[in-house]
Amino acid sequence: MSKVAVVFAPGFEEIEGLTIVDVLRRAEMDVTMVGFDKEVTGNHNITVKSDQLLSEDLKNYDMIVLPGGTQGANNLKNNPTVIESLQTAYNNGKQIGAICAAPMVLEEAGLLQDKNYTSFPGIEDDIKSGNHSEMLVVKDGRVTTSRGPATALAFSYRLVDILGGNSDEVKEAMQYNKLAASFLEK
Repeated sequence: MSKVAVVFAPGFEEIEGLTIVDVLRRAEMDVTMVGFDKEVTGNHNITVKSDQLLSEDLKNYDMIVLPGGTQGANNLKNNPTVIESLQTAYNNGKQIGAICAAPMVLEEAGLLQDKNYTSFPGIEDDIKSGNHSEMLVVKDGRVTTSRGPATALAFSYRLVDILGGNSDEVKEAMQYNKLAASFLEK
């Protein structure tokens, strides 16, 4: 079973953080909500309880995922433990995911060099390495990125597949396949 750390910083985007945790757990992944504090409040004043406090040891995870939200992403970007954990994980062959404003954290960690990525519109203006894409979800090597709250499900399903799970089963159980089909009916 894949082990995933989703890192929650104050000001995180709630839809992104909670969707990632929910979908990966539905896919029977071992997901740990790693928080800056025992309780972390998001951008829209929703507070979540952490499973574990952020420490220097995120090396035992197969993937580290960063929810966005501008304030949350800035808090992640300015935390040396987060940056070092991302660099160590990436250098040890682990997967990295970031959505919305969180690709700025990957930039800070030096993980977007020569990579294709996507982000919330405008975030790419402050990212000097990598090649920005308008795609909803972009995987380049071991780095996967996505656009924002509305893409949180698509991003999470992609993470399930990357980790060797079966996103089709989760999509079916969540009725996502019906939603996607409804767009094609028009």
